Amino acid sequence: MRTLRLVTTLAVAGLLAGGAALLAATPASAATAVFSVTNNWGNGYQGQVTVTNNTSTQITGWRVEFDLPSSSSVSQSWNAQQTTSGSRYTFTNVSWNGTLAAGASTSFGFLVNGTGTPLNCMVNGASCAGGTPPTTPPPTTPPPTTPPPTTPPPTTGTPVERHGQLRVCGTTMCDRSGARVQLRGISSMWLNWETAPYAENLSALRWMRDNWNLEVIRAAMGVEPAGAYLSDPNKARTQVETIINNAVTAGVYVIVDWHAHEAQNNQSQAVAFFGDLARRYGHLPNVIWEPYNEPLQVSWTTVIKPYHQAVVSAIRAADPDNIVVLGTPTWSQDVDVAAASPVSGTNLMYTLHFYSCTHGSALRAKGDAAIRAGLALFVTEWGASNADGGLDGRSCLPEAQSWIDWMKANGISWTAWKLDVGTDTTNLLSPGAPVTGGWNNYLHGHAPFVVANMR
Repeated sequence: MRTLRLVTTLAVAGLLAGGAALLAATPASAATAVFSVTNNWGNGYQGQVTVTNNTSTQITGWRVEFDLPSSSSVSQSWNAQQTTSGSRYTFTNVSWNGTLAAGASTSFGFLVNGTGTPLNCMVNGASCAGGTPPTTPPPTTPPPTTPPPTTPPPTTGTPVERHGQLRVCGTTMCDRSGARVQLRGISSMWLNWETAPYAENLSALRWMRDNWNLEVIRAAMGVEPAGAYLSDPNKARTQVETIINNAVTAGVYVIVDWHAHEAQNNQSQAVAFFGDLARRYGHLPNVIWEPYNEPLQVSWTTVIKPYHQAVVSAIRAADPDNIVVLGTPTWSQDVDVAAASPVSGTNLMYTLHFYSCTHGSALRAKGDAAIRAGLALFVTEWGASNADGGLDGRSCLPEAQSWIDWMKANGISWTAWKLDVGTDTTNLLSPGAPVTGGWNNYLHGHAPFVVANMR
């Protein structure tokens, strides 16, 4: 491995295949940041910089600058604000990752078209040594599940501005440039049971985008209980459409979730609902459809799959390309069963739900089997709790971390349960949380863990 260390108040180390090491001397107490190539497809690579404050005092901001050779360019970056002047690239912290306590770390990433490495590096205004291209040629064939970007997307802006139209590529999700995307966000409470309209508030959505790095929100529209869609369709539809319109304004993705357990009993209503919304919102890149939250222990082939075929057909009549996420048997756990007889169509994904005090490696094995069979998965609901949402208030964070690591390794997007106030482990907010956001002092239950993993 080749190491490029840029050391002043901050330092950047570059780890690329082959080559020699260059080091600028600084005090041993300086903070550091390690740059690693996380993916390489021959004519480009993906890098990540992890900044660590090794000093004994707090850091309140950072800036990394470098040039790239004329044959190379940064096509996309995330978790940093990027500005470009010719071949000069500058990365500065965003609102939520600029302040680092002693020993704390944060990271940002970027994609490079070409194989050139940083030159004329500056960290917080100080000069640093540059590098040379790797001497060992990188692979000439891109990994099939991580194709290189073809059209450079914007490097700043909202999640939708960065990624645009999403699509299924192999067993994962890609953006308009062909780069793999892992969306992370939160789900609303059942909209018919929420204690306050947290999910419908535009200010709160923008705050979560800017402070939690939220990229997607799930609108969990209850269907069957009293006060939900079947008994009050106008109220439920208004709630969902408010969340969709807010997502468009905030530039985040939105999952429209038919939050039901026996949706096959109301197939005609689901077909009408999704067909209508697809006609009016299907042209937007923001929308992801979820026609069936959690089927019970019923047959995939004779009950759930025919339902999905009917609803997908209604969606595709007006919306040919937005992703549809399909619920699976046994509260959306039996993805391996769905993999044996998948629904025909394009841009289809399958739902896997877990609660870490109840579900562990055995359920991940089902997910692995589905991925091997070619299914693309989306965890639209999870919690670091028992499967009841954490009525006992208990969290199981080590197992939840195993799930987070598994989803990251497989490029699986997720939304955590749930944006509401209450005593359950999975209620993200504590009493008194304002509807408009600003929740740093109102995190409850598994919320600190969820927020840390969104950032």
